Amino acid sequence: MLDKASVKKVLLVEDDRQLSDLVSDFLESEGYHVKQEFRGDTVEKQIEKFSPDIIILDIMLPGKDGFAVCRDIRPTYKGPVLMFTAKGTDFDQVLGLEIGADDYVIKPVEPRVLLARVSALLRRGELPSNGNEKSEISCGELHINKRSRQVTLQGENIDLTSQEFDLLWLLANRAGEVQNRDFIYKAVVGREYDGMDRSVDVRISRLRKKLHDSNETPFRIKTIWGQGYLFVPDAWS
Repeated sequence: MLDKASVKKVLLVEDDRQLSDLVSDFLESEGYHVKQEFRGDTVEKQIEKFSPDIIILDIMLPGKDGFAVCRDIRPTYKGPVLMFTAKGTDFDQVLGLEIGADDYVIKPVEPRVLLARVSALLRRGELPSNGNEKSEISCGELHINKRSRQVTLQGENIDLTSQEFDLLWLLANRAGEVQNRDFIYKAVVGREYDGMDRSVDVRISRLRKKLHDSNETPFRIKTIWGQGYLFVPDAWS
């Protein structure tokens, strides 16, 4: 018998009830517990009641659109948010990532592709650590705790999304070494880099803003053109 405590909870926010039912039935058949919601302005209440492990969030919703929902829940909801959208322009994708989404899929999407994205996002917070791996990193006044997934800078708590934390941990754990985009993308997003996706660049930009770095002339997380990104260990005083 399946342990109920191990079943992952999905909050599916989609106003197309036929599509929502199809997605819900598929995810339920794959072992997830799905709660359907059809309006954007009731999502925060559902999060309080349901405590989802992941949210699949449509953009075009009655009451409040998905961008506004994502922006409003991010200060308190730390789980992954997967944007579910019929819009495929770079602007929409980048905007979703900038306001705190972890990934996005464009409708129509094959059920197995959606399942793979959901599974990859949920795995990010569950990666096992070996006994020799450190659980804390400190560089000057930056402190990162992997177990609690908390970050402080100069005594200030820094709120990060799940993938922002994973990205920061990856870079800080390899401080002083250039990390290329392909490696970062596979490690943080959970799949191969397709050469077009800008999600890593957007998350780097968001990290810089939150960590009081500059996107124009970064000195803490540097862009090494043609190579990747460099976490500077002595720039956190």
